Amino acid sequence: MAVALARHIPDGATLFLDIGTTPEAIARALLEHNDLRIVTNNINAAGILMSKPDFRIILAGGEVRNRDGGIMGEATLDFVSQFRLDFGILGISGIDFDGSLLDFDYHEVRVKQAIMENSRAVMLAVDHTKFGRNAMVNVGTVAQVDMLFTNAQPPETISSILRDHEKYLEVV
Repeated sequence: MAVALARHIPDGATLFLDIGTTPEAIARALLEHNDLRIVTNNINAAGILMSKPDFRIILAGGEVRNRDGGIMGEATLDFVSQFRLDFGILGISGIDFDGSLLDFDYHEVRVKQAIMENSRAVMLAVDHTKFGRNAMVNVGTVAQVDMLFTNAQPPETISSILRDHEKYLEVV
């Protein structure tokens, strides 16, 4: 999924890279690119990406979450909101059958929403276990995502939303 998503990022692009293990896999896939400018709140992804001398990495400030190196909080939200970038690459905890994008942490969700609002195109990679998975905070809807990459066909209710809103779906 990470490689499939990375194929849609052109050299020289600007992008947000969210926290989570999937965005970290995408960071590895992006190492084949040139001249990217990346804003991230993911310490682990920044560590992966900094091996490329032609990448410009801008790391958001805020509170560092020990368990995964994610940076969150009001400072992070304010920082992310300053930018307008080509692509926003999100990680997500679950997609409900009605198309709701869900996560567990309210502070993390606000940063995800800012990434979505400040990206020209929103990209999401999720494995099949995220479909129908519950989490308590609503990020938005799958209709707000421009491109969805997954390893299995989504449930029909989600596929229908993507078709109705003419969104790109790639099953790898």
